[in-house]
Amino acid sequence: MKIICIGRNYAEHAKELNNAVPEKPVFFMKPDTALLLDNKPFYLPDFSNDLHHEVELVLKISKMGKQIEKGFAYRYFDEIGIGIDFTARDLQRECKQKGLPWEVAKAFDHSAPLGGFLSRKDLPDPILFHLDINGKTVQEGTTEDLLFSFDELIAYVSRFITLRTGDLIFTGTPAGVGPVKKGDRLQAYIGDKLLLDFDVK
Repeated sequence: MKIICIGRNYAEHAKELNNAVPEKPVFFMKPDTALLLDNKPFYLPDFSNDLHHEVELVLKISKMGKQIEKGFAYRYFDEIGIGIDFTARDLQRECKQKGLPWEVAKAFDHSAPLGGFLSRKDLPDPILFHLDINGKTVQEGTTEDLLFSFDELIAYVSRFITLRTGDLIFTGTPAGVGPVKKGDRLQAYIGDKLLLDFDVK
């Protein structure tokens, strides 16, 4: 199982970090050790002083495929969930300034808390989702604002990487990312359904 993360897939998020809006999908990967399941608490790492939340819709790949055409991409996922792409923003800035890869800021242990999944057939179009911290909404997103649709992402990624059953695609975060601190409670929703609920320690 692999975790494929899409960067800069919402224009306003790209702008808030002073990044160019991409002309084609940008992706990076996290190892399976990045997963944090079952609403277990997230422990702040000692190597970052600026850890940011990024809430994202997550596709669960349902069958193996490569070189998937956009028109057939919908056949490769049945469920959509929600997760957090934790980012050590201070480490990421340092890597960017030096022109280095920034897995150290994205791929560390438990950097990908993952919530529950819903059947794609039961979800409206567009899909609305949001993240609350301590009861206050800090990020809101809608699939209407995706720069690259789910089908486009699957088609693009599968040109380079074979997708296998159980693989996860984190589809990008909307604007509103920001730091978390010890004692925060994060709750992520698709529509009005609470699918991820954990504490930061």
